[in-house]
Amino acid sequence: MQDKLQEMWNQQLEFMNLLKKKRGFPEFPVDIRSKAGQKFLKSITYECMGELFEANQELKNSKTHRATEVNDLDKDAYLEELIDSLHFFFEIVIASGVSLDEMYHAYMQKGVKNFDRIENGY
Repeated sequence: MQDKLQEMWNQQLEFMNLLKKKRGFPEFPVDIRSKAGQKFLKSITYECMGELFEANQELKNSKTHRATEVNDLDKDAYLEELIDSLHFFFEIVIASGVSLDEMYHAYMQKGVKNFDRIENGY
């Protein structure tokens, strides 16, 4: 699985370099302490959230006021929006200067903390 994660990371990095070359994408990593760097990261974050909102729109049975069941979920459309958000998430992490190893270790540490919280009545 680590190889698959690395492959996804590399593809996003290549895409960001293509955007830099062809579309004026800024140099990265950005300075996350600077105003410009934070504004850039915030703009990508909004794009990521937008894709998650689009994914949510595919979940027709999530409406509390709906009395009927909608059984025809467009799973492909739902997955596409989730993947769009994942692309933006990787872009945020890479642009922030966080390495894949740092992200992996922080993710695993947070997972341990989450398990501990549930086990200990958080």
